[in-house]
Formats: sequence, structure tokens, C-alpha cells
Amino acid sequence: MRSRNRPGPSGPDMFEEVARDRTGREAPLAARMRPRSLDEFVGQEHIVGSEHILRRLIESDQIPSMILWGPPGSGKTTLARIIAHMTTAHFEPVSAVGSGVAELRTAVEQAKGRRGMNGQRTIMFIDEIHRFNKAQQDVVLPHVEDGTITLIGATTENPGFEVIAPLLSRSRVYALRPLSDDHVKSLVERALLDEERGIGFLRAELSSDAGEGLVRLSNGDARVALTALEVAASATSPGEDGARRVELSDVEDALQHRALMYDKGGEEHYNLISAFIKSMRASDPDASLYWMARILEGGEDPLFVVRRMVVFAAEDVGLADPQALNLATACQQAVSFVGMPEGYLPLAETCVYLATAPKSNSAYQAYLRAREDVKSTRAEPVPLHLRNASHPLMQQMGYGEGYESPHDAPGHFINQKSRPEHLEENRYYVPGNFGAERAIKERLERWFGDKWKEPEADAHHPSVRVWSDDV
Repeated sequence: MRSRNRPGPSGPDMFEEVARDRTGREAPLAARMRPRSLDEFVGQEHIVGSEHILRRLIESDQIPSMILWGPPGSGKTTLARIIAHMTTAHFEPVSAVGSGVAELRTAVEQAKGRRGMNGQRTIMFIDEIHRFNKAQQDVVLPHVEDGTITLIGATTENPGFEVIAPLLSRSRVYALRPLSDDHVKSLVERALLDEERGIGFLRAELSSDAGEGLVRLSNGDARVALTALEVAASATSPGEDGARRVELSDVEDALQHRALMYDKGGEEHYNLISAFIKSMRASDPDASLYWMARILEGGEDPLFVVRRMVVFAAEDVGLADPQALNLATACQQAVSFVGMPEGYLPLAETCVYLATAPKSNSAYQAYLRAREDVKSTRAEPVPLHLRNASHPLMQQMGYGEGYESPHDAPGHFINQKSRPEHLEENRYYVPGNFGAERAIKERLERWFGDKWKEPEADAHHPSVRVWSDDV
């Protein structure tokens, strides 16, 4: 499609310069191969496929305010550039890193001028909009509201966390997905064959291992794949026939280190930790090890992982295997003592143990039920027989009177009341049937008899479970 963008009044437009100058071989391959139309755009069929409304809006130049949210290399900036070439509106790119409130106000005033003089709309593109603070976003908000500016923001972070709610509510959020291996493969093949914008003039050939490795290690990031391809092809000497045969070792050398997608402060941090915990809860040791490795190789502090496993041992394994908490706390000591990389050993051992241990959250649920009673009932006085009678005056007042020590009874057990009377029938701890907890359940049934059968939910106190009245 032909470009319908109009040049702005202040300085060269970033996107026009790209269209005009970046086809030269001195520009990076990823920049040269950037799609120039929706027909060249690869991936994201779920939002720009021919049957989807966003594509129709772009082609009819009815661009709405939007936030493009997706991982690096998924095409956020590329899609914005395509819109820049297809719209009749003035396209105003703004750097979230270098632009302050003053620059934003200037851009807004210029947008008002264009709108007043010739009715031209302004589309403001803010790359890495998550780097804008609240004050900067507040500057843009009223002008998005009144239509002076159409906003296109691009971010790798969850906009629900990083974009202020009023601005978010006035924009459509489009979630871009990582490119599939087939998408990356098609871009690599296109670059290999294209002699004008690609590296066809190098006559590079990828071995099957090199091609598969390049696609796999790029991790769905087109920019990473094309950059590594250019480096590997340029560094490979031509053979006698003039062709450059690129092997897997060349690709691995060009990539050096795969940049894992893990942001310790962002959404992916929470996604990976959630996957790790839920895999252990599902008793899948392989999945648990995989997610833990993703987290650790992404640069996370190993002690953070240990802390999550300590919590998991108490919350999810619990009394089904009380040894799990001991092992998790020992793991913390071991990792602190030996450090990394040897710390992977106790981490892996503990991860597998927790994943394969029997599961019970009965203690966790019991505490929640007890806490609800604490919050929803009056603070009853401690029964006299349970009070500390450390002073003669306390003894005269009946403190400790009637208390019987279990150690003096046969079997070291006495069935005596230990709570305020009106709470005595509420049950908090419901023992499970797995692992070591089965023995606990049998012991309680032996001590307290039939009242330790499975409780029924109390309709008036749903988080607390009580036994039937006829028991």
C-alpha cells in the first residue's frame, strides 16, 4: 500500500526516515527487513488477520487509541510503523525514555494547531509507555479524551499494572503473542533470499541444524533471529563456489547467550513463579524443575525460590509430610552456605521432594477458619482453668482451677474444653487422608470419638465447619 502519512512541522519524522533511508545495507538486518505493509506483517493473525476488526480499522484509516502489549520482537513497533505509513493523520513518535512533561505539552499544542488549522488528526506513538510515570500519562489523558490525540502505546509490561486506569479505559488493549517457530522461520528465509533488503547478496546457506537452532534459540523474537543471522552469515567465509555455509556452531557463537524472558519486577516474574508453584502442587516433578530452571537461569535470586518452597512445604504439603518443611528450611541453609552454582543441587532435591510428596492444605485452611472466628466474634476471656496462676492473688481468683495435666492421665490424654464456650463446637482443623496425616486423623478419632467424622458446612458460617447436631 502507498504511504498516506503527512510530514510533521517539527523536524524529520522518525517513521519517514525509516521508510526513506533504512533500506541501505549499513542498517541492521532487522531494521531493513521490517515489514512495510500489513501483507508483509508476520504473526498476530488473531488481531490483524483479514477477518479482524483492527485490520479493517487500519485500512480505513479509523485508528482507535490502543495499547500494543507483547514480548520483545513480537511486532509492536513494526505495527505502529505500518500504521504510520497508512494513515492520513500526523504521526508523532514520542520516546518514553527521553521525553518529559514539557515535551509532551509541546506535542499536544502542535496537535491542537494541526486540528484547528486544517482538521488533521494526530496519532501519538509512545514506545515503552510503561516507562511514563503517572504525571506524564496525566498530561496525555485529557487530550485523548477530547480527541485531540489518538494514542498508540507499546509495552512489554502488563498495561493493567503500568498504565493509569483512566487512560487504559479509553484505549483498546491488543495482546501480541510471541512469534511461532514457523513465523520466525519464514522471516529468516525471506531475509536469506532478499537481495535488496536482506542478505541475499551474501549467498548464505543455513545447515538444517543451524536453521533449527536459530529459530529455537531466538525464542519467538524476530529481532534476535535476524540479528544473529546477519552476524553469523557475515562472519562465515565464502566457499570456492562463493556460498557461505552457516553451521549451528556459527549461530550459537553469534547468539552468545540466549536472553531468557524473565523480568524480576514484571508480569513474567509472577507468571513463572505461579507456574512453578502450581506444577509442584500438581505433583509433576519434571514441570516443577523446568519452571525453576527458567526462573534461576533468568537471573532470579535462588533464595527467593527457596522462600517460595518453604511456604509451599507448609501450605501445600503440610501435615501429609511434616518432613517437607524441615527439608525446605534445610535447603535455605544449604544454598546460603554453598552459594551458586552448587546451590542448584539442594534446590533440585527439594523441588523434586515437594512435587512428589503427598499434599494437604488442612493446616492452612484450619488457620483461616480460626482467624475468621477471631475477627467475627468478641474477644472472649480465657477460661479460668487455662489461665496462668503465677501469683497467689490469681490463685484466689480461681486461675488454673480445674485444670488437669494430660501427662498425669492414662495415655497422656484428657478430653477437656480449651476454648470459649460458645466456640467450643466450631471445628477448624479437618485432617486429610494422605501420608502422615492419616495417622493424625486416626489418633484424633481415637481420642475424641465420633465427633471427628467429616464435618458439614455451617450455612451461617460457611468458612467454619461444624458437626451435625445429633452427634
